[in-house]
Amino acid sequence: MRSFLHEFWIFGLKQANACLFGGFLIGLIVLTNYWYPLSLPRYDFLFIAAVVFQILLLVFKLETLQEAKVIFLFHIVATLMEIFKTSDQIGSWRYPEHFYLGFKNYPLFAGFMYSAVGSYIARVWRIFDFQFTHYPPRLMTFWLALAMYLNFFTHHFIIDLRWVLIAAVVYFFGKTQIYFKVKQAYRHMSMVLGFLLVALFIWFAENIATYSRIWLYPNQMKQWHMVPIDKLSAWFMLMIVSFILVSLVHKPKAWEGI
Repeated sequence: MRSFLHEFWIFGLKQANACLFGGFLIGLIVLTNYWYPLSLPRYDFLFIAAVVFQILLLVFKLETLQEAKVIFLFHIVATLMEIFKTSDQIGSWRYPEHFYLGFKNYPLFAGFMYSAVGSYIARVWRIFDFQFTHYPPRLMTFWLALAMYLNFFTHHFIIDLRWVLIAAVVYFFGKTQIYFKVKQAYRHMSMVLGFLLVALFIWFAENIATYSRIWLYPNQMKQWHMVPIDKLSAWFMLMIVSFILVSLVHKPKAWEGI
């Protein structure tokens, strides 16, 4: 039991390390919701703070330059989606506060919330030395990620294919096992279950962010309500997009049976 508890403790510490950027951002979001004495718009302050923190991660070698490049790419990909989703014509959600650093209804800092997901995946991949069995062909995973990303746009105009695409993930990754090193020994779990657990964690973080009025869905404008659990499907898909983008840097390594 003592050995298990110690390993679980190490696992938690490594996860906290991987969540460094996301934890910083969520902590700052909650803090500034209750106490923000500056005249600078809160969204603009969050953007500057996120840029500075990202630079510090690179300076102190807590993140590699290659990882930062992929995270930046994901920031751009997310920004395009955010501009579309927050447009007056679509209005999927709103950023209720004033800002200077942004484009139309979209504050620039919001892209860092997506970057936090990319940062976590890139860091946890390296920290736990991910290895895989039955990993699907990489080219196929790229096409799947692209289809999921496009569906975020197209479902407003044509049929929503999210459940078809999620079923495709289960089909292609259903046999995939992810191996990760906590201490010396490697543990493993279902890749699909891993995707689901991270998506669930993001959903919890989304509830904290909306409660802090960083962004609001239409049904939260007058009074806050928990984000519907069906949003988990969207985060699951975004998780896949993030994971595949990170795989551009961390090439999936076959399990070596150590």
